Amino acid sequence: MSLNEGGYRVAEALLGLAGQAGVACHVRGGVRVVDCGVQQPGSVEAGLTLARVALADLGSVSLREPPGSCGEAWPDCPWPVVSVSSDRPVAACLAAQYAGWKVAAPTFFAMASGPIRAAIGREDLFDAIGMRERPHVAVGLLETAQLPPEDVCLQLAAAAGVDPGHVILLVARTASLAGTLQVVARSLETALHKLHDLHFDLRLVRRGSGAAPMPPLPAPPDDLVAIGRTNDAILYGGHVVLEVAADDDTLLEVGPRMVSAASASYGESFLQLFEKAGRDFYALDPALFAPAVVDLVAADSGRRHRFGAVAPEIVARSFAARES
Repeated sequence: MSLNEGGYRVAEALLGLAGQAGVACHVRGGVRVVDCGVQQPGSVEAGLTLARVALADLGSVSLREPPGSCGEAWPDCPWPVVSVSSDRPVAACLAAQYAGWKVAAPTFFAMASGPIRAAIGREDLFDAIGMRERPHVAVGLLETAQLPPEDVCLQLAAAAGVDPGHVILLVARTASLAGTLQVVARSLETALHKLHDLHFDLRLVRRGSGAAPMPPLPAPPDDLVAIGRTNDAILYGGHVVLEVAADDDTLLEVGPRMVSAASASYGESFLQLFEKAGRDFYALDPALFAPAVVDLVAADSGRRHRFGAVAPEIVARSFAARES
């Protein structure tokens, strides 16, 4: 089964529960556009489904309530925690889930993620990991506060090489329940992309899991505040475990560079850093985009090496910050 077929199947199941999940479907140029958190309220179930679709249904996603929601790395975490795991983490997280592509039009902007990226295949990342595909269906996520217009929907279908009637786009703003949940479900993806940036052989990664606290939604909805909180959840509260087919020396060498504390920008909230950078993601230190804690487990020996630490005080300040 292709990445897109796996995610598409999950998206269609969500449509069967649209009213119950707080989502609504619109048809634009034949493309089904599912509002999961723009004009619709969405739900936890919608957010979990968005995350599963983003992972091409190659991983499990759950929302765990405190106490003990974040495990022994942060035993007294007071917030619910979004947990994700996958036995095919490179395919799930980098070929599908990674939000590395902008969709821009004169009156529309979104960050795109999900399996449709593998169908379009324009990103250089696919030169490194392979996994481009030519599916007969396509499904993607758009992180935006607008529903995409018909011309954007048709452009995405054409770029994917899929008939518009076989394309589903799931849309949610960051400051929605589903939108926040699916972003925080990217802790594992963040660690894998960091390994890619460090030129580590991703074929050695056998399986992985991640967890990060679910922030409160800003009221009234404010996407900038939500972006800050969701990033801080991972950078200062995220914990990832990777099983890797490598020796201890290799893990001890790469591990310290895999956590957010390796960045010179570490210690300030994401929103503060984002404002200093003129709200330009690409002006931020790339080393910052990493989980707070990474455990690397040597697959053969079973030895576990931990790097980094959570920063509960930074997470608490971020989650309590006044809305702009």
